[in-house]
Amino acid sequence: MQSTTKPATKPIDVLSGEHRVIEVVLDAVERIAESARKTRKLDVESAQSALKFIRNFADRCHHGKEEELFFKKLHERGMPRGVGPVAVMLDEHEIGRRLVRDMGQAVEACERGDADAVTKFADRASEYVELLRDHIAKEDGVLFPMGDAMLRDEDRAALFESFAKFEVADMGAGVHQEMEAIATSLAARYGVAPAADRGAPSGGGCCHGAHGSCH
Repeated sequence: MQSTTKPATKPIDVLSGEHRVIEVVLDAVERIAESARKTRKLDVESAQSALKFIRNFADRCHHGKEEELFFKKLHERGMPRGVGPVAVMLDEHEIGRRLVRDMGQAVEACERGDADAVTKFADRASEYVELLRDHIAKEDGVLFPMGDAMLRDEDRAALFESFAKFEVADMGAGVHQEMEAIATSLAARYGVAPAADRGAPSGGGCCHGAHGSCH
């Protein structure tokens, strides 16, 4: 997946660019759930691909950088973690993880022939999509601009560097490209707009920032 957006100039550009990729898979998951309800059958292969992306890209990569790096830097600059916007975001990360676990269990049950698990997957998937869309809107519209205003130039430079190191250390070589390929494949299969066609509040993406590649 090649980015056509302008290079990231701030850490929030990187995180916001990742949101555009996540939104691709959220749209696909929504359609997987809709189809499952209508047909009472689950496209297990697509569901597994979406969950693989969510676990590795949305949670490990994106939420990991927020929790371990961005939010911690904001806390250093005076933003509390126990209350306020960051506390809300952290709580929603945990809610999302529980929903993803439920979705994964439902897929496994579907593979065993449990017909009721199709509905369970669809319900939890819809909840997850709604949660993440609202979560992304709050981060892009409120927390990211607020947080960026608190950062110093040296903070931004340090976050760019730490984002790249985090991804290499946590995901390993080639995994990010694999996750982007999953998003591209799901977009094509379910007829949703790719990340490059989505307007972003700020430019850039995870692996195309001004400070080098994350891979």
